[in-house]
Order: sequence, then structure tokens, then C-alpha cells
Amino acid sequence: MSSSSPLFEPYKIRGLTLPNRVVMAPMTRAFSPGGVPGENVADYYERRGDADVGLIITEGTTVDRGGASNDPKVPNFHAPDALAGWSNVVEAVHKTPGKIAPQLWHVGMMRKPGTGPDPEAVSDSPSGRTHKGKQVQPEPTESEVADMVMAYANAAGEAKRLGFDAIEIHGAHGYLIDEFFWNVMNTRGDKYGGDLPQRATFAGEIIKECRKQVGDDMPIILRFSQWKQQEYTARLAETPQELDAFLQVFADAGVDALHASQRRWWEAEFPEVDGNDGLNLAGWCKKLTGLTSITVGSVGLSSDFIGAFAGEDSKTRPISDVIERLEKGEFDLVAVGRALLQDPFWAQKIKDGRTEELADYDAAALATLY
Repeated sequence: MSSSSPLFEPYKIRGLTLPNRVVMAPMTRAFSPGGVPGENVADYYERRGDADVGLIITEGTTVDRGGASNDPKVPNFHAPDALAGWSNVVEAVHKTPGKIAPQLWHVGMMRKPGTGPDPEAVSDSPSGRTHKGKQVQPEPTESEVADMVMAYANAAGEAKRLGFDAIEIHGAHGYLIDEFFWNVMNTRGDKYGGDLPQRATFAGEIIKECRKQVGDDMPIILRFSQWKQQEYTARLAETPQELDAFLQVFADAGVDALHASQRRWWEAEFPEVDGNDGLNLAGWCKKLTGLTSITVGSVGLSSDFIGAFAGEDSKTRPISDVIERLEKGEFDLVAVGRALLQDPFWAQKIKDGRTEELADYDAAALATLY
């Protein structure tokens, strides 16, 4: 594959020009003791920026809420020593052609009580309900929800101050923002509850407040998913019309890109509408909104990442189809996860046509940071 491949063409989003269309997907690593990313984390990201990854989206890094994290080794994005560590990461990546965005994260009710760096903290949620709908704590007040919104906005301001190139808001996979989207966990009767577009209000407010912090030139990305860790078969939008109404909230709020998380990127999102070879979720995002869309989900591999966390390996999978669909304009950017976690030179090998050097994914790679 030549460097003229669509995957290695520049891409402009708001005030940022990416050197190519390859994105490193955010992946939790938990190699930051005390929540502070060290030199090993900086080296990890720099290595990929130096090897043809156009945009690095960091592992999830938690906002300033007591219950935002369930693991003290996950980096935070608010303590002074953690922010100094992130400043070092940005400096390292900016020695390369690559760009970098932090993924701003709050785990919500995925956190078990008594865990994380602040064990006494209450876990934030939309309604105090579990993924089974069971009420286990009081529903937060509107004022408390507003404080959650500002935790993301404050983190966005820090990202701007530290010199990051963009931000990503983690609204997927059953974490806090996604819990607001999900009617099982969000039963509020105020402006944050109701039908799907109303349940998207929380994320819309976060986007608006983040924009105030980062200014006009810095791109804001929202990652979302239909599926949840708590229920893989969950769907927020059953039809393109429902998806359109949902996404319009974010478009109106000023988001720049939609990072549409699927377990397997090649699967049609609404096969009943356009067939089994129809648009994937990122494709529908672009068709409905015209915004930049990022496809993700087992790119370069044959099985999804859920198995990886259960210790399963995965065979390589050709990427000719993702490049073909990129070239057709179905989506704009391609996020790569485990293939890049294991091999920092994956993109470089693809660019140089050295596909015979690509190895099957070994789940043991999760235990190392290289």
C-alpha cells in the first residue's frame, strides 16, 4: 500500500490539520500510579506519534468528581501532579508529526462503591439506578448535575492550557454520560430526562460548556455507542430517524466529530434499512449530520475487544475494506485500538506495505506498556 492511500491523506477539522486519517483509539491502560502519567506513558504515546498515527486519543482520564474513577492507577485530569504529567505527554507527542487529545471520562455507576482513589465518594449517576433499574441511591438534584457538567468543562480548560490539540468526551460504553442516554438508568422527570433527545441534554450541555473553555479553534469529539458494557444488545436508537434526533442535540451544541463505537466496525447499523452491507454507525453519523465521523471497532483484527479483556487473542484481518469505504466517503477517520496497543508501528507498516509483518493480537499485550 502506497503512502497515497486515503488512510494517509491529511484531514482538517475546525482549526486542526491532522497529518493523516489514522486515529489511536482510547484504551484504558492503568499504568499511572496515584493517577499520575509518568515518562513511560509519555514514551508510549510518543512512540505512536512518531510512527504515522495522525491523532492520538489518550486512555480515559478522569474529571474532578470523587466517584469519577474506579482505579487509582488510571490517570486523572485535575490534580496538579497529574496535569504536570500530562503536560509532559503533550510535549513528547509534539516532538512528532502526531496530534493528541485527552479522553475526558467519568465511570458513573460502573464504579463499585468503595473503589478508586476516593473510596468514600458517592458514585455519580443520572437517577441513582443500576443498569437493572434498581434504585440504590438518591437521584441527583439539577444543581448536582450542573456540577458534573462543569467537571468536564474544567477539564477541557486544562486541556487547552496544556496544549492539547483537541478533546474527546467519553459518552459511550455504559459510563456516566451514556447512563444519561439510557432510559433504564435515566428516569428523571426534569430537563435531563424524557425521550432520547431530552436524555442527550446532559451531553449537549457538556459540549457547550467545553466550547466556552477551549475556544473556537479546538475540535471537540464525542464518543458514543449503542451497546453498553452492562448490556451488549442495548440500543439507544432503533431507527435512523431516532438516531438523527439524538445526534442533532450534539450538532446544535457545537460538537465537531462523532466517534461511533461499534464492537465490529464492519457491521451495518440498520441492516433492515440498507442491507447487511449497509452503512455502519459512523457512516450513518456522517450521512445524518455532515459532521466528521470516526469509525472504530476491531480494525485490523477479526474479533472484538470484549474478548481481549477476557484474555482472548485475535487473528489479523485485512483492512482493504475499511480503506475502500473511507475512500468512498462513508466516514472520515479510522480509529485503531488493540492492533496499535500491541504494535506501535502498525500504521507505519500499513503505510509502507509491510503487512506481512503484522502479527495476530496477543492478549498478553494488555499487561505491558510499550
